[in-house]
Amino acid sequence: MIQRIAIILFLPILMMSCGKKNVQEAHPKTKSLPYLGEPGITSHEENGKLVADTIYPTIPEFSFTNQDGKMVNLKTFDGGIYVADFFFTTCPTICPKMKAELLRVYDAFKNEPRVKILSHTIDPEHDSVPVLREYASRLQVSSDKWNFVTGDKDSIYTIAEYYLCTAEEAPNEPGGYIHSGSLILIDHEKHIRGMYNGTKPEEVDQLIKDIPLLLGEIK
Repeated sequence: MIQRIAIILFLPILMMSCGKKNVQEAHPKTKSLPYLGEPGITSHEENGKLVADTIYPTIPEFSFTNQDGKMVNLKTFDGGIYVADFFFTTCPTICPKMKAELLRVYDAFKNEPRVKILSHTIDPEHDSVPVLREYASRLQVSSDKWNFVTGDKDSIYTIAEYYLCTAEEAPNEPGGYIHSGSLILIDHEKHIRGMYNGTKPEEVDQLIKDIPLLLGEIK
């Protein structure tokens, strides 16, 4: 624990905002979280009439490799919920602060197997499996709870769009990349239910409060 505290204390915490996503408040009456993303409309027949159905977007299938060299895909999160984000291990700006905040989420739900964390590197050429393993080791986290994944760069950048996030190379930016600072909350049906600024403790506090709402939806 002392080692972890030291890591957090010495992490650079430049507050550079890479995204404009704000925390999504729970509905005040139903205490449920909203569905995010552009919905589609379909219809079905009911009593001889067409009834409109709203279909909210879901995260599509993916396949990446984690810090243990194991495949991670949507099935990894079946039966539970997860928090996703994008980062790179050499990030000199917001990533260290985001990881310090995610450690709070990790600790808050370390005994709840239905809650996991998924961090995608946007620099897979550097962030190999051994690099991610060493990074996770420094944070003292376990892959059964927190997966750091690498893979094909185009696939990672494409999946970021489904998470409503930015992830791209930017040679003129610190570290050579730019990405959203959002922590994205995904429910058990793979819908986006919340986005929180991972550099702001008060928004991460809200994330921690919102997670039990989604757990309550799992039957």
